Amino acid sequence: MKKEIFRMERVTYKEAEVIRLEDFNLQIYEGEIMGMVPFNGYGMTEFLELLQTNIPIYDGYIYYNGELVNSWKESSGTHNRISIIQAKSSLVESMTVADNVFVMRSGFRQEVIRTKLLNRQLQPFLKEIRIEIPADARIESLSVFQRVIIELLRAVVTGNHLIVLEEIGSLISYSELEQLHKIIRHYAAKGFSFLYICPHFEEVNNICDRAAMLTNGRIWKVISKDMMSREVREVYSYTMEYDRMVRSHLRKREQKPQKQEELFCWRNYSKTVEKEISFPIYKGEYLAVQIHGSQILQEIAEILYEDFSKDVKVSVIRESPTVSMIFPELDYMDNLCMALSRRMKNLWGNHKIRHNIRQEYEKILGDEVFEMPVDALSEKQKYQLVYARVMLQNPQIVFCIKPFKGADLTHRMVVWKLLEAFLEKGITVVDLSLNLSDSLSLADRLLLIQTDGCVKEIRKEEFASVSRQIPWRHIYKK
Repeated sequence: MKKEIFRMERVTYKEAEVIRLEDFNLQIYEGEIMGMVPFNGYGMTEFLELLQTNIPIYDGYIYYNGELVNSWKESSGTHNRISIIQAKSSLVESMTVADNVFVMRSGFRQEVIRTKLLNRQLQPFLKEIRIEIPADARIESLSVFQRVIIELLRAVVTGNHLIVLEEIGSLISYSELEQLHKIIRHYAAKGFSFLYICPHFEEVNNICDRAAMLTNGRIWKVISKDMMSREVREVYSYTMEYDRMVRSHLRKREQKPQKQEELFCWRNYSKTVEKEISFPIYKGEYLAVQIHGSQILQEIAEILYEDFSKDVKVSVIRESPTVSMIFPELDYMDNLCMALSRRMKNLWGNHKIRHNIRQEYEKILGDEVFEMPVDALSEKQKYQLVYARVMLQNPQIVFCIKPFKGADLTHRMVVWKLLEAFLEKGITVVDLSLNLSDSLSLADRLLLIQTDGCVKEIRKEEFASVSRQIPWRHIYKK
């Protein structure tokens, strides 16, 4: 009989009388890699909080390692020995790897710190998973992948029975993701349990034993490994809609084949590699660029953030644009017009221009948003604001940095439609990502940039031969 590590039974959680989790049921067993696919992000923050802290709940029971730790009758406020690894690292950047693994865990007696001893103690753990990271290296010098590994090792050393990974796949390259999956399987075989939260069925299917479908604060369904192996569109109506949307887009693109008219050629050196990274960009295409190395992507992004091109009009949509490209201190119209101020004199005082912009975009965005504080906008409305602002710039090329990062299924569909709108206006889109996410479903071409700077081009007719882990590969099978 399987040993149960964690169970939420009929849990309902409220905040200010608003239900965030309702009739929530979840079981995780010892040595299991449990997946969770959020169709939207509703209730996710509260769920993660309940995993770690036994705060008051409205109804239900929570068990950890065989013991009742929280219920509607009594909440202790104690913490469960559960580690959560997210995009925002919990490591102390100014400290070394060994210090973060050993010293920063609860219960460690700091008066007995001996640096050389800690470094030696760390080596067997790194050797076991075949990872080379200097024990005395400071966290601030490590890559994202290395930081994830150190957080995972800290959880193992601490002896936490359940380790949660939330959307880590969007932060690292495919080769790094494969390494991470091997390490997860290694520790699962040793009895550690994992909750793997990811919005992509392909990724969940590759690593998880079972998967829970989460929507609107409820577990809609738990599916087994053999069910996950079926076509994605059979699993849930959301994905069916997404699938229909993608296939409709492909038909439209096939009816209007793109001519390979070179619009721009990317030629820039990277500090990370000696080889020049060079590739053509064609007019009106969607170019997906998968970069195998977060440092290279960062350097390309830094080049883009400068006014690097005088030949073509270029706009850039930054990573996490609803945070990085919205100014909460400005009203909606000022946010919308922000990028136009460079080429329109006296824009801020020109009521006629602003009135015309509002009239045009009310049809797309809705008239109510113009009267709302920016902070009160929904996530969808924030995405629409950012993309509409870029559209107003009338660019020839839009570079998107990880456009689908951190977006649940609902918001991925929103982003997808906004990107398609660029294409319909004849604007070239260059999608720069570590993880292709939904990019392949829009792409006319795929470029793979290796860590040594080598560039490999894959045409649309060859997409079916790409690694099976890539989302949307199935739509290109004949």
